[in-house]
Amino acid sequence: MPNMARVLQNREKYTPEEWHHSNNTNYRNAEHERKTAEMIRDESVRLANETHLTTIKTQNDVNKKLDQRLSDVSFWKQELDRQFKETDEEIESMLSYKNRLETALAATEDPLMVTKTCLMNRTERLGVDLVHDDVEIQLIKEVEVIEGIQLLLKKTLGQAVEQIRLLRSANYYLHKDISDKFGALSIDTTCADLKNSSDNKYFAPTSVTIQPNSVTPEEWETLSNKNVQKAERERNSSTTLRSQIDEILMETYTDGQKQFDTTNLALKKRIDETQKAKDKLTDHLAKVEQEINDMEVNIDYLKDAIQQKEAPMQVSQTRLDLRSTRPNNELARDRVLYRLLGEVNEITVNVDRLKEMLSQSQESLKALVRKQLTLQEDIQVKSTSLEIDGGRNTQMRAEIDYKQH
Repeated sequence: MPNMARVLQNREKYTPEEWHHSNNTNYRNAEHERKTAEMIRDESVRLANETHLTTIKTQNDVNKKLDQRLSDVSFWKQELDRQFKETDEEIESMLSYKNRLETALAATEDPLMVTKTCLMNRTERLGVDLVHDDVEIQLIKEVEVIEGIQLLLKKTLGQAVEQIRLLRSANYYLHKDISDKFGALSIDTTCADLKNSSDNKYFAPTSVTIQPNSVTPEEWETLSNKNVQKAERERNSSTTLRSQIDEILMETYTDGQKQFDTTNLALKKRIDETQKAKDKLTDHLAKVEQEINDMEVNIDYLKDAIQQKEAPMQVSQTRLDLRSTRPNNELARDRVLYRLLGEVNEITVNVDRLKEMLSQSQESLKALVRKQLTLQEDIQVKSTSLEIDGGRNTQMRAEIDYKQH
């Protein structure tokens, strides 16, 4: 007890007034804090309701904008898909036209080779038939026409290849844009489907910013529109080029076929002329050979006629010789003498005439033989020409098949 008394005496003591003042102070402070807390609670409810409504309103607005964005992206994706499909179809069409050009170009190789071979073959013509005739002129022109066609087809083929490249370039950017749109749709669809109750939501404070590489809606639309315009422009160019290719293929086919027919007509005409000339030469040869036979018979006949004059000449000269030995006064210049002298002179003149005719006949025979050789050579020349033009060249050209591609 003494210890407890000392403890109680040592502790600080408050007066009753202090005690009442402390209680009153606590009452007032408590009331103040309670009122403050009540105000805060009321304000909290109000603020919570306000922020709730604002959040709902803002989220609904974001949802609407997401839906609008999805609609915009879907529209452009559909447009890009359509452009891509149409451009892809145009690429296939251009590839088909490119193949037609390549086929048409390849088809000129055989006719060109045949035409050049025909020209080479005709250098083998002989003699006077080695002439710069209309056939040669048309063959040379045919080479020029085919080579001109090849140049035009190669140039057009180059344009087709370049146009295909441009179409593929346009489709590349369309495809890239479509892929971006597909990715954007996937992301924005996920965003649109995201709810406050979704499990896959999370905090990403570092993403609450505008990316430096982002574009404005106008720039975004301009880019897609630019890709669409590029595709449309290239398709229009491709359509125009395909129309030109149709005209060029028709024109080159027509030009090639026209010159081919012109050359064939000239060749046929030349073959007919050569055949007629050969037939005429053959006819003349037959006549010349018949004349040679007749002339040989005539020469034999003249030789025999001359030979036949030897006996009468011998008779006449023998008679003259014998009568020159008549004795004395019997050596008279009688009518027999003069007739014998006339006979010898007559036979001599006739033999000379026969010999002159024999000489002329022999010279004529030589001329006929020379003409026979000339005709035979010319017939051989014509035969060679016919073998070249009517044989090899005609057969090769008959195998050429001009086709329209």
